[in-house]
Amino acid sequence: MDEAADRTIDCYDIQRLLQLLPHRYPMLLVDRIIEARGDESCIGIKNVTMNEPQFTGHFPSRPVMPGVLVVEAMAQTAGALCAASQGLQTPAPQVLLMTIDKAKFRKPVVPGDQLRLHMTKITKRRNIWWYRGEARVDGVLVCEAEVSAMMVPA
Repeated sequence: MDEAADRTIDCYDIQRLLQLLPHRYPMLLVDRIIEARGDESCIGIKNVTMNEPQFTGHFPSRPVMPGVLVVEAMAQTAGALCAASQGLQTPAPQVLLMTIDKAKFRKPVVPGDQLRLHMTKITKRRNIWWYRGEARVDGVLVCEAEVSAMMVPA
């Protein structure tokens, strides 16, 4: 990635995310990327709504978004950056999650929350990326983790 691309701030709407990621409802867990700087960093948005399938069983009397889905939303956000850095390809390459490290869950995420997924590249080697992520609701840290992913042809 060249220096000029790193300074450019891009936004990815849902249509662009559908081109970059293989995920579809109910497993597409990022709605928009509002600030992307090459494959270096970004902020993704996940609007948490009561009509999502996990809330029928987790937990019916006090719905809480499962932590693993918060981490998956972070990984998908980073995956979209990885795919975008490779240019638009048909079919889009698949980004496969490899590791989750240092995951910490600070506060529950509930319907009505808007997750802001702050992802920052740690390093990249060949077709593998490592990212540090923080999920925030109203500026408050709710989850953090480091994830790595591998890009493979579709």
